[in-house]
Amino acid sequence: MMTGVFSLPVLYGLLAGTAVGGGIALFVVALRGWAPKPGAANDNGKRAAELVRFLSTRGSLAIGGGLVVLALTRWMVMGAATGILVFTWDRLFGGAAEERAAMKRVEALAAWTESLRDTIAGAVGLEQAIPASARAAAPALRTHLEALVDRLRSRTPLPDALQHLADEINDASADIIIAALILNSRLRGPGLREVLGALAKSAREEVDMRQRVMAQRASTRRSVQIVIVVSVTFVLGLAIFNRSFVEPYGTAVGQLVLGVVCALFAAGFWWLRNLSKIETPERFLTHAPERQEMGAR
Repeated sequence: MMTGVFSLPVLYGLLAGTAVGGGIALFVVALRGWAPKPGAANDNGKRAAELVRFLSTRGSLAIGGGLVVLALTRWMVMGAATGILVFTWDRLFGGAAEERAAMKRVEALAAWTESLRDTIAGAVGLEQAIPASARAAAPALRTHLEALVDRLRSRTPLPDALQHLADEINDASADIIIAALILNSRLRGPGLREVLGALAKSAREEVDMRQRVMAQRASTRRSVQIVIVVSVTFVLGLAIFNRSFVEPYGTAVGQLVLGVVCALFAAGFWWLRNLSKIETPERFLTHAPERQEMGAR
């Protein structure tokens, strides 16, 4: 007979069976991989494969963590909240690595711009200065610059090769520098050295600004992580070792209240994540053939 208690054995059995089945399926996909269809190896296929790989690995961890918490607490809301927290951990608290990668990219752009400026100062043309400066480029840009040099050697026009470089780097800071190079390659006007020097200085200032922001946000991000770990550990400890104290949460109303509390925590975490993002301007260099293709469609 159904009672007012939320933790019904049949319901928990169905939910646990569904979660275990999904976890096993994701684990098998993680081990064997996702074989793409023949002839469909394009960018969309690669993105889909990466998404499936992410869902399989992170999804398995999320389902496993949710099942463990569900078995320990017998609270379905707590199990679901734990699974969601594990699944979205990188998005909520993993922005430091992304910010460091963006900062290294801007720093590499500044160093390459300075090298390009100094090379042009020796009365060398832009077509000759780019291969010379690419040899000493930072690892964050070296692969893209080597691809640019290969395009120039295959007789690709310099403006088109620079446009491909902007698309590969995919950064608004790079668009400003590459736009100056494209204009100079088309107009062949004077003053490129002064423009590159000013752009390199601006990039250095952006790197300094990002370093200060990261230093200020590191302590805040660590404090948020400590609060989450302590809160989850405290709730699990009460649910395991002092069931009588948290017994009201085992009812339907208690689970509803716990769901509201978890939603408030999730909203706070997401708000902190949005505050920790560095707002960057949108890119303004887009590939001309792509625009033509979109216009034809």
